[in-house]
Amino acid sequence: MKCYIRPVMKNIIVTGGAGFIGSHTVVELIGAGYRPVIVDDFSNTDERILEGLSEILKAEPTIYKIDCGNENLMREVFQREKPEAVIHFAAFKAVGESIDNPLKYYHNNIATLVTLLRLMQEFKVHDIVFSSSCTIYGQPEQLPVTEDSPEQEAASPYGYSKQVCERILRDTVKSWPQLKCALLRYFNPIGAHPSGQIGELPYGVPNNLVPYITQTAAGLREKLTIFGNDYDTSDGTCVRDFIHVVDLAKAHVKSLSWLNRQNDGVCEAFNLGQGKGNSVLEVVKTFTKVNNIALNYEIGPRRNGDVEQVWADVSKARKELDWSTALSLETALEDAWRWEQHLKKEV
Repeated sequence: MKCYIRPVMKNIIVTGGAGFIGSHTVVELIGAGYRPVIVDDFSNTDERILEGLSEILKAEPTIYKIDCGNENLMREVFQREKPEAVIHFAAFKAVGESIDNPLKYYHNNIATLVTLLRLMQEFKVHDIVFSSSCTIYGQPEQLPVTEDSPEQEAASPYGYSKQVCERILRDTVKSWPQLKCALLRYFNPIGAHPSGQIGELPYGVPNNLVPYITQTAAGLREKLTIFGNDYDTSDGTCVRDFIHVVDLAKAHVKSLSWLNRQNDGVCEAFNLGQGKGNSVLEVVKTFTKVNNIALNYEIGPRRNGDVEQVWADVSKARKELDWSTALSLETALEDAWRWEQHLKKEV
């Protein structure tokens, strides 16, 4: 009789793993044979996400309900779980709020990374996937943006915090050459898991476009305001590169494999998007078409911190990570509406 030895699953600490992108990444990690260890203080998400994760996974995920900026508590997690890598999502992310309260963003987004890196050094954990953002490019001079496009002055404290964190990681690699970093520059994640069990769940008034669309369609908001229609774009509204959150989650699994193949002392950035732009008005019209539902919206003044248009050149991620998107804007908007309907049933 042959004896099959089950491979030992690698423990991966996922800070902010109960959040929008984090929860979808947890699903993909488990599907790829990893054992994700969620660390989340639920300051920017809801415990209902854990119920959805359990339904999808048919098991309770491993989770520590703590602030990942608390060094003593995080040390206990490292001691107990013995991770082989870290995926760091935990950060505040609302552009408008960061303009109103920059100190909140600088303290949380930057200090937690420093704490995490200190613990990684202490426990000799050498691989980190960092959740960065296309906001580091500001309003680019040329489109599409590549990873070598010059960073413009960030349009918000949120964007600047991501620029600072990337600099911290690059500087740390120089002083600690065993460290390996993948800097994933997200464009605009939207959608939800196709099961409808997990998705974006903002507290209070949504700061992102698609949750505001779905909440308006569900009758939770009176109307959607499109901020400005006088930009130099095809229809006057801002243009963004929208990517399905499941495609984005899969990129994190690919990034872990990429890190495992690298020599020490590497820190590389990757753009993650569809590689094309869609205007805000186009997203609104596509949502109404694919879901066959009317949407009450109006045009308002421009919003501080918004760049006019940005989309990605994703050829580097395609070549080095062996990753590309598979899900369309239409699918993302169908999945987002399915998630909103799921939430409405729970009320």
